[in-house]
Amino acid sequence: MRIYFLSILALILSMNLFAQHEHHNMPMKEKKDTIPVDHDIHDMKGMEGMDMKDMNGMENMSHAYSRNLPMNRNGSGTSWLPDESPMYMYMTGKKTMWMFHGNIFLRYTNVDIFNKGTRGASNFDAPNWFMVMMNKPVGKRGLFSANAMFSLDPLTEGKNGYPLLFQSGETYKGLPLVDRQHPHDLFAELSVAYTYAFNKNTDVFVYVGYPGEPAISAPTFMHRISAMNNPDAPLGHHWQDATHITFGTATIGFRYKQFKLEGSSFTGREPDEDRYDFDKARFDSYAYRVSYNPSKNWALQFSQAFIKQPELLEPGVDVTRSTASVLFSKKITADKQHDAALIWGYNDKGKDHQEHSVLAEDNYRFGKNAIYGRYEFVQKSTEELALQSQLGDATYNVHALTAGYNRGIWKNKIIELAIGAQVSGYVPAKDLRAIYGDLPVSAQIYLQLRPAIHKM
Repeated sequence: MRIYFLSILALILSMNLFAQHEHHNMPMKEKKDTIPVDHDIHDMKGMEGMDMKDMNGMENMSHAYSRNLPMNRNGSGTSWLPDESPMYMYMTGKKTMWMFHGNIFLRYTNVDIFNKGTRGASNFDAPNWFMVMMNKPVGKRGLFSANAMFSLDPLTEGKNGYPLLFQSGETYKGLPLVDRQHPHDLFAELSVAYTYAFNKNTDVFVYVGYPGEPAISAPTFMHRISAMNNPDAPLGHHWQDATHITFGTATIGFRYKQFKLEGSSFTGREPDEDRYDFDKARFDSYAYRVSYNPSKNWALQFSQAFIKQPELLEPGVDVTRSTASVLFSKKITADKQHDAALIWGYNDKGKDHQEHSVLAEDNYRFGKNAIYGRYEFVQKSTEELALQSQLGDATYNVHALTAGYNRGIWKNKIIELAIGAQVSGYVPAKDLRAIYGDLPVSAQIYLQLRPAIHKM
């Protein structure tokens, strides 16, 4: 338990120290936490035909990879969120902008509360992540960005992660992790990027990370507002966004108005069991992504990755991963927000190993309260579930439905504390019911510590 409280204390202290630093260094007449922009950008109309003065004060803030896009569009890596996505972060700076955010769940979970199957488990743990972002204008058209993301998962969850029925991917002690979500590495992202704006409609950028996130899929689950109150990784994580920690990635991107085209070279091998080291950079895989934000409420993307031997225990097996997603964000009133996501992921390992996943998420916040849900469909092979010796070589459909409630119980200008609970029900294929039960049900309760929502 001491580790959980240390991770919570780390977030509180870091945000309060930066808040105190900004307070002591701020001129008496200067009260803004936003950076000034060049007059040609400040006075312009937005790329989408939207007056920048109508964006609730956002004319002084910029996206990490474009001086001509709103900050709210920042997703994980170089991905896009809808422009009306709320920002849970602390921000400070003038010429150089600093942003701090993260999430900690202190929770108890039981993945088979009625003991219907043989793979149930319960656990106290604390999934978490912390991120620092820096943006600095360079001249009148350039922008330099740097990101650092960390996780104390190896300490707060253990090296074999946390129990999660039907989850699979990566290894522990040389064996595949099954019915468990692997912990994330201590160093989840260390990246730099440079963007050059030809004009208000056109940007080109270069992004390099070790580790970093290549141009594949929607923003990873930890950075989607629709998933922010759910402590669990999606069951389709390794069909959709498992490449968000890649030891060696380089991306070049081009934006024209609402469209963005990106290409990446990256390391296909997923992180090894040593969660504290830096894995070998191989740059043996590649990906491309096309993104389109038709309005401030929507973000769409299609992407493909050609991944060289991602799994340590499957030498010689490459994966072609295809994904498509639709993200929605809508600010209804000052204290009401609706965020949703629909994501498809497909892994093609060759004949007889072609598996789909579909995820739908929804999060509705009203005042201090939020209700959220997640539906998942994923095709899991007997190899993924370590059942080949019992069931032979086959692929099965799994359905999962999660419903949760989250309520804020305390906050200040920097951080907020919430309490929540969720229940998940699973519908396994008929052949899997002798192992998992007819309708296994999991439940969890948690405390959540996160940055307060940033007020424009």
